[in-house]
Amino acid sequence: MKRIAVISKVLKSVGYDKATGILEVEFKNGGLYEYSDVSPEEYAALMLATSKGQYFGEQIRDRYRYRRVR
Repeated sequence: MKRIAVISKVLKSVGYDKATGILEVEFKNGGLYEYSDVSPEEYAALMLATSKGQYFGEQIRDRYRYRRVR
């Protein structure tokens, strides 16, 4: 999945597949995670957030199923 680099203290890049609802998040510490069943609206809100790290922590981290890729 192609990811887009983001300006954030904790996130390095974010990718999204609308067909599957998979949100891929790469952290600056090297971790890479896939979050399931994320809506296009949630992805858009993350990308528009002033603080992407804060938005991720408050709206995505504990609300969606995930798996660690690396």
